[in-house]
Amino acid sequence: MLYLDNSATTPILMEVKEKMLTYLTEEYGNPSGKYYGLAEDAKKAVEEARSHVSQLLGSYTHEVIFTSGATESNNMIVKGVADLYTDKGNHIITTKAEHNSILDICRFLETKGIEVTYLDVDRFGRINIEDVEKAINDRTILISIIWGNNETGSLNPIKEIAELANKHQVLFHIDATQAVGKVEMNWHEHPGISFLSASAHKLFGPKGAGITLIRSNKYKELLPLTPLIHGGGQEHGIRSGTYAVHNIVGLGEAARLAKERFDQNYNRLIELEEHLLSILHSKFGERIILNSDSEDKIPGIINIRFKGLNNEVLLKKLSTVIAASTGSACSSAKPSHVLQAMGLNLVEVRESVRFSLSPYQTKEELDIFNQL
Repeated sequence: MLYLDNSATTPILMEVKEKMLTYLTEEYGNPSGKYYGLAEDAKKAVEEARSHVSQLLGSYTHEVIFTSGATESNNMIVKGVADLYTDKGNHIITTKAEHNSILDICRFLETKGIEVTYLDVDRFGRINIEDVEKAINDRTILISIIWGNNETGSLNPIKEIAELANKHQVLFHIDATQAVGKVEMNWHEHPGISFLSASAHKLFGPKGAGITLIRSNKYKELLPLTPLIHGGGQEHGIRSGTYAVHNIVGLGEAARLAKERFDQNYNRLIELEEHLLSILHSKFGERIILNSDSEDKIPGIINIRFKGLNNEVLLKKLSTVIAASTGSACSSAKPSHVLQAMGLNLVEVRESVRFSLSPYQTKEELDIFNQL
């Protein structure tokens, strides 16, 4: 089977698996323990992983907070800001094309007195920077906008939004889950970004490991945030709980490999995307329409509409040879809200399929489409 659902999750790389196994079987200590070797070894492993993540994202190591995944990170950031900054305001800005882990949080917060502005997006799922600025008011405490859309791959103008946030002294969070490892990121170059979230399992690492970046000042003090999970002093007191060392080590190794292989992987994804599109255009001609843009996007994510074909029927027929999806794995039971926000009607949404590629695949594997 050709696996083309890498936006939903990725397989663990062999190097990641081997590194994790050591901390499941041999080095099983709790890094919060003291003095004895198993605890110290585990602590060193966690800090090494933190260093690899910071190098990939261009941050300081002390700004990296480990979580169970981007969904937890998103909850911690948005709920944490809404709880702690109410003396400054009660208004949050986001978009109609966010991941459900942002939209559901915002809907919940609306029941608690938080006002939320949901920005429209264009036909590729991007916001208009002017709309962001118009939405900011004197009660705005947070802007939360996805960096790279998980269904179309479209990249939002993060640099410009960060500059706006800086200008208006508003906190800015980016959900970078799909972009990390596929798009260059230098945290230091964008001081207007306050928070970032991501997951290991979109990076050829393990499920159950995630990242929160929190901006710090010159004294290494992190931006204040109400913890989502209380109960200990781990992660600067922001995220309590016993460290899942094996998962954190896996995340760190995946980050190290993503940094080391960035150019190679980026170029391969572009090559594979072009090859797949060439086959699809040749085979289906005018019966297909691209929902994804050809520029300013994450390489390797293609959202395509097959006119007259129901996406679920198509994917079921292909399921023994090709794995793909109708959209986000977190909302697979519903028609894509992202595509609807982009202006597609329900018939068009139900004709749309997302193919998401891996740099570890080959053009020859994609030739299976010629046999359909």
